Amino acid sequence: MSKKIQALLSFLILVAAIFWSFYGTGPHVELQQDIPAEEFSVKRAFSHVEALAQEPHYVGSAAHRKVRNYIVSELEKMGLLVQTQEAYSLNKKGLLTRPQNILARIEGSGNGKALLLLTHYDSAMHSSFGASDAGSGIATILEGVRAFLASGKTPKNDIILLFSDAEELGLNGADIFVEEHPWAKDVGLVLNFESRGSGGDSLMFLETNDGNRRLLEEFLEAGVEYPVGNSLVYSIYKMMPNDTDLTVMREQGNINGFNFAFIDDHFDYHTATDLPVNLDINSLAHQGEYLMPLLNYFSHNSLEDMSSEEDMIFFNLPVLDLVMYPFSWIWPMLLLAAVGFLAVIGFGFYKKHLQISAVFKGSLPLLLSLVLGGLLSYGLWELALYLYPQYLEMEHGFTYNGYFYIAAAAFLSLAVALYIYNAFRKPGNEAALFVAPLFFWLLLSLLVAVFLQGAAYFIVPVFFGIIQLFLMLKKPRLELPVQALLSLPAIFLFTDFTVRFPVALGLKIIFVTAILTVLLWVLLWPVFSRYSKLQLLGFLSFLTFLVFFMVAHFTADFSAERPRPNSLVYVYDKERDVATWNSYDHQLDEWNAPYFENASEVVSEKPEFSSKYGSAFRHTAVAPKVEVPAPFISVEKKASINPEEDAYSVKIAPNRQINRLELYLDRNFDFRSFTANGNEAPKLQPEFSELHVFKNRWNDRLLEYYPVSRDTLRLVMAVEKGIHPTIQLYESAYDLFDHPQLDVEPRGPEMIPRPFVLNDAVILKSSFKLE
Repeated sequence: MSKKIQALLSFLILVAAIFWSFYGTGPHVELQQDIPAEEFSVKRAFSHVEALAQEPHYVGSAAHRKVRNYIVSELEKMGLLVQTQEAYSLNKKGLLTRPQNILARIEGSGNGKALLLLTHYDSAMHSSFGASDAGSGIATILEGVRAFLASGKTPKNDIILLFSDAEELGLNGADIFVEEHPWAKDVGLVLNFESRGSGGDSLMFLETNDGNRRLLEEFLEAGVEYPVGNSLVYSIYKMMPNDTDLTVMREQGNINGFNFAFIDDHFDYHTATDLPVNLDINSLAHQGEYLMPLLNYFSHNSLEDMSSEEDMIFFNLPVLDLVMYPFSWIWPMLLLAAVGFLAVIGFGFYKKHLQISAVFKGSLPLLLSLVLGGLLSYGLWELALYLYPQYLEMEHGFTYNGYFYIAAAAFLSLAVALYIYNAFRKPGNEAALFVAPLFFWLLLSLLVAVFLQGAAYFIVPVFFGIIQLFLMLKKPRLELPVQALLSLPAIFLFTDFTVRFPVALGLKIIFVTAILTVLLWVLLWPVFSRYSKLQLLGFLSFLTFLVFFMVAHFTADFSAERPRPNSLVYVYDKERDVATWNSYDHQLDEWNAPYFENASEVVSEKPEFSSKYGSAFRHTAVAPKVEVPAPFISVEKKASINPEEDAYSVKIAPNRQINRLELYLDRNFDFRSFTANGNEAPKLQPEFSELHVFKNRWNDRLLEYYPVSRDTLRLVMAVEKGIHPTIQLYESAYDLFDHPQLDVEPRGPEMIPRPFVLNDAVILKSSFKLE
């Protein structure tokens, strides 16, 4: 076989592997397919999504009740007996609400542990339509259970359906299920369906307080066709500012389970663009591909003890599906790789195919590629923010054209690496240039073995790299195609992370894409080292970078398909008799700018509202004073059994329909005791910290209350005797557009409410003193 044909074949192998990494890991379906009644139908599931996501349905809204009624109606159509569970829940961060869970149970023929199918039915405050999060989860369970019942199968294990409430607020529905519902003690395993975007593969990741071996073995036995997940995914998930209902099941009920969630198209997450039309039906199909085999398997196999002592490293590969091995192998594999690496290096020196000077010089192109690629990609995003400051309005940091920037960063760093390695390549030093990358990956494997064991499978491509280095030294026939095949594990294991990291954590870390691209490319050096046209490939990569950057430029502006998030909030400070307009936006637009023409006249303290992304009011201006009914506040001093304490009973009753009530007090003030509507909050991290939202405080926010109706907030508290703190109260309603005296114009079609922040609200600020 000629060298040109070998080069072409090797290149096609690499391209095919990269293509599979992005497009071959999940199902591809047609929405119009007719599916038999006893099978899962994406078309039928999607009809549920369309029915559920007609309007925002956050806790306390009228649409929230409609969604609840729809779910109950669909369950009753299947012949299931439906019940609801309602109670107050106060979580560890001081968030109080009254969720209403929806439950049903399919009786099994046995008396073992039950399988719990879980998702939530509330959408995010205040404007999300919730098609993906978590309308897709509701649709998956409704259609999956319907198909299961239509098959006529009688399960051995009971199947419990839980559509939890108030997940978006503070996982409160899951909390009252675990703590108060009698069915919770029957649960042996949970399958939870979620999303953090509107597309992409659905990722599988586990939640367990013990080892994961039994869970993974049972998962493999179930025969899922498109498993996508690895032992690093859960570690990444824990880095995000998110938990799921399954976290509550694990922490408070010691119940094991699987999460299934898709995260691509993150710009739709929790926004008014989380619409059925934006939901990727392949993502919905992937959820069904998980549910059906797992439902069939776990409904008939024992769930008595899903825990195990042993943890497993796992990852998915084509054909092999899910590969796993014990954590106990981490250090032996690392040692074996190190010995193999040294043996091959020794062989190279013995045969005089390697020279010490060439090996040390070979570290320079790697370091230069990593540093320059990372810095240029970091600068690329900083330049984009300078040229397109509107990107700052995307609260979660991932723009509508974000994928073009990811591709641009990847090809820019690839061009850098190709040019640098071409400059350093000399006849006969190709193998020497591969020593440093292998050593770096060995060092990286050592670091993750110590600090991030879920990523210990990074050692796997190193083994293949050691073989590749040996082949470079031996130079057998058909080397290029063989080297390309040996490069496949690196591509399959790492390619998706070049995209997944900035999608999940925001484009501010786009430099990670560049670094990962370089680290992946150097593992492909045994193939590229045989290409004579590296400079041409570098030039083509740079041109590709320019193309993606230009496409990003032409898609940078907001439009009806890519609407601009903006904000406007009215605050009336009752005690100071001051009314203000407020906005979180970095740049005002034609809709909200007119309200801030008198911004220079305002000299006042700004409210302390912020999002998990750290956003706060950036613009404040004088506003007209309008009537905002104040709440009824009653402070009553009570007799205390402790002579060193003063006890108080406080009642706060809204006199308007509100959505949120918050109490603030300097974080240095700690209460001796504190209950809200009869509930006490747990410690923040009982095993690691003494922090408590009321007794050992870390935040000025004291309590966050989401009333389902005009429920009275009842507080009972004790403070150090003689101390009389003043507590600030903010009472908010999402009725900015409905207030007759404010006359706020609706947004244009190219705008949506800014997500993750308190928005479109009329807020009343007042206070009360404990005395």
